[in-house]
Amino acid sequence: MARKVTTETLSAVPQQETGKQVVEKTTNDLEEFLKGGCSCKGRTHLSPRWNLEKSLQTAGIPEKNISVVHSLVQSFIFKIQPQTFQGLNTSSEALTFPSSGKNRTRHSMHFPAALVERLKDMQMEESRITCIYLKASCIFQDGKNSSLLNDDILGATLGNASVTNLSQPVEIRFWHHDVLGDSNATCVFWVEATEDDGMGHWSRDDCNTTHHESLVLCQCYHLTYFAVLLQISPDGLDKNLLAPLTYISIVGCSISAAVSLLTIFLYLVSRKRQNDSTIKVHMNVLGALFLLNGSFLLSEPLASVGSMWICRAAAASLHYSLLCTLTWMAIEGFHLYRLLIRVYNLYIQNYLLKLGALGWGLPAVAVASILLIDKGVYGIHNIQTGSDYSNATMCWITSRGIHNILNLGYAGATILFNIVVLVTVLRLLRTLRFSRSHQDQHARKDMMTVLGLTCLLGLTWALAFLSFGVFLIPQLFLFTILNSLQGFFIGLWYCTSRLQSVTSISSRTSQTTK
Repeated sequence: MARKVTTETLSAVPQQETGKQVVEKTTNDLEEFLKGGCSCKGRTHLSPRWNLEKSLQTAGIPEKNISVVHSLVQSFIFKIQPQTFQGLNTSSEALTFPSSGKNRTRHSMHFPAALVERLKDMQMEESRITCIYLKASCIFQDGKNSSLLNDDILGATLGNASVTNLSQPVEIRFWHHDVLGDSNATCVFWVEATEDDGMGHWSRDDCNTTHHESLVLCQCYHLTYFAVLLQISPDGLDKNLLAPLTYISIVGCSISAAVSLLTIFLYLVSRKRQNDSTIKVHMNVLGALFLLNGSFLLSEPLASVGSMWICRAAAASLHYSLLCTLTWMAIEGFHLYRLLIRVYNLYIQNYLLKLGALGWGLPAVAVASILLIDKGVYGIHNIQTGSDYSNATMCWITSRGIHNILNLGYAGATILFNIVVLVTVLRLLRTLRFSRSHQDQHARKDMMTVLGLTCLLGLTWALAFLSFGVFLIPQLFLFTILNSLQGFFIGLWYCTSRLQSVTSISSRTSQTTK
């Protein structure tokens, strides 16, 4: 006797996941994977993408279109009838995102009617167009650390068919806020690796690039993943200079970090530790430089660890130490102004404590505010050269606006203030020299003082504003050498000054004894 099937019986049977549920799951898995920084080793980092592609192909042609939208991944299935297909337009403007994102960018795709010509010949009644939008280039690395516009990647397929040599192009549009042209931005598509242990690569073949204001139009005659490959302009840094500059930076920062730490240690263990505020300000400058050099040395190796939160922490630490260094150099200028230029010094209660709160606290507030507003500002930064790819990565600020406004603006204000202070000090020394005997001896001391103040006030950082034209290459090497060794120069100047002071005191003591 046949068993009667009731509503209760059906509800007790586990329901198989629908096509949309599978697409939602694989899309969410890829979203979480990208948020984690693509931390898997080898080609296993491709599995989340492959799983999503497979789910889009095997979900079955839906009655309605399917769309799953996340911050870093969006996936779509569009049901089409080849015999009546007149084209399809998709745009990010029509999407509703789960949350507001500061780094959201605009993009669109247009599929021409010629896309389904072969399907019409096969008398197919229905098919599907699947689209994937990714805002992460880490699963499309080609061994050259290629840099992509906004990290935007758009992919599309037509059923299970391989679509090539179309009579009409697929049009992909990428909007942006940069100054781009044929010399520094090109439309490319992804070519998968042919070997299990190989890597894919970006290719320009079969794609045309057209630049409009705030828009890059890509016209390609096939379907795959598309992006805009960024290049530095021909006037940029030659890729052959990156290796020596990197070597100089590593050696210089290592020496500076060691000398800075040693100088602070010698000051702390000195039996006759100087308690005046000037020396303590010097030690704080060295402390900030030690943090800056140490953070810089760690930023590149931590970028290759594969953990996004570690890289963000390293980038925030590097930014904090940079702002601390600039702040303490500004404090050096203020302290020098108060000490030498103002004739009548005002007493400030808890003077050093307030300077410390300003020097270490203000940068902490700035970095903490950035993290609270948008932690995505910190991450993996590609170091680009004049070739069509970047040759190195480091943990640093990914927002050009934050870097230009906060870092360069703050550095410019600090340097300008300290230049005014140093010029005033030079005029004061010049006035005093004419009123002293033994001018040659005092001139040498004045020269040492000026050189020391130049390092303490960070005036060599002004070279950062000369990176253009014929000054570019000399500026790069001078800036790298002088500023990577700034801690070494300050430590050497401090130890020399202390030695001269001790020698002078000993000489006067011996003369008094006689």
